[in-house]
Amino acid sequence: MKKYFLILTISLLSAHATFSQFSLDGQFRPRAEYRHGYGSLIPDRADAGFAISTRVRLNATYTIDSYQFYLSFQDIMVWGENRQLLPDDQNDSFAVFEAWANINLGKGWSAKLGRQVISYDDERIFGGLDWAQQGRNHDAGLLKYKIEKFLLDIGLAFSQDFDDPSGFQSIGTAYTTTGFFTYKTMQYLYAKQQWTDFSGSILALNNGFQNFDTLGEADGTSNLQTIGTHLEYKKGSFNTNANVFLQTGERQNSLKVGGAYLLGLELGYKANDKLNFGLGAEIISGNKARTTDKTEAFFPLYGTNHKFNGFMDYFYVGNHANSVGLTDIHASANFTLGEKSSLLVKVLNFSGQQELASSEKLLGTEVDLVFSKSFNGYGLAIGYSQMFAAEGMYELKGIAEDAAASNQNWAWVMLTIKPNFLNTAKD
Repeated sequence: MKKYFLILTISLLSAHATFSQFSLDGQFRPRAEYRHGYGSLIPDRADAGFAISTRVRLNATYTIDSYQFYLSFQDIMVWGENRQLLPDDQNDSFAVFEAWANINLGKGWSAKLGRQVISYDDERIFGGLDWAQQGRNHDAGLLKYKIEKFLLDIGLAFSQDFDDPSGFQSIGTAYTTTGFFTYKTMQYLYAKQQWTDFSGSILALNNGFQNFDTLGEADGTSNLQTIGTHLEYKKGSFNTNANVFLQTGERQNSLKVGGAYLLGLELGYKANDKLNFGLGAEIISGNKARTTDKTEAFFPLYGTNHKFNGFMDYFYVGNHANSVGLTDIHASANFTLGEKSSLLVKVLNFSGQQELASSEKLLGTEVDLVFSKSFNGYGLAIGYSQMFAAEGMYELKGIAEDAAASNQNWAWVMLTIKPNFLNTAKD
């Protein structure tokens, strides 16, 4: 019976490959981290953290002329989190990371529905956050249009949780999942035009956050608007890009936002085949008024924030949401060491965009080093970062300088393997 079943399966796959394309691939990504000041200043008497985590993904793509379907399973495993012979996994991290269908509507139009990564431009406002083992996704529907060098996306989302104790509510749509700018509703428009050496995009985004009164009852929705543009220019050995974004409206719990902005400029120069230079600056507005009902502080929402403002994640990675803002001036050099290896060196200087209570603004300097090497079918990356904190950083993070460790650093090593199990090419 198994023999006939195998013959039938192979025959069906072979016949089906004539009309469609199917691929099955995966990812195995263990990462070891030594943390002694990652994310915040560590006290002198505290021990460093060390752990190894592994991300495992299995991805399947099925494509025919009328639609494309994608499914990605994911599990995050911290080494040793389960005791030996444990019948059930204590870490409830297995999940469907992506599950979507992109339906071809004709004449450049399509509709992409389901759980998906939303990523645009340099990932400043929307990004996949691939550095984080869990990644970032959205449950949303997108109406997409693409023709030649122009694209337009209209995104819509409405979030609910049927596992809430109240169950599938027949009255009302209160959304109880909160934290990290988790939205109840989302609407956005993204458009991009590409020319020979220049491209420009615009984003208009509205996020609605569920409010609750003092008794815990649903109390309307706060809506936050983020509007801006990303511009890129590349000519010969020179390239530059810029971000300009504004925020207005309300954050969670009716916190009014006004005059919040993000300005960024990056310059790049390719000296030769083995050396690239970068120079940039970013200014993110802070909370000038220091009141509880209004803020001028900008937050970059759903971007890949680990990519910006230093790899040690002192800013805007689950932190710094309504603080003094940030002025980040940085320089980098990327060395090609061989056919398959490179070294990134980046230095960043941080200041508050607003003064701290002590009138101090200078926060410190961070140095990031990343060595990457590709092998036959897999890649290895090794990183080291050092924070040289200034007086303002101790005040910002709420620790006295004499109580903090004199050495604030972070090191990691990561292996990435992406096996391709099956790929049936369409005839």
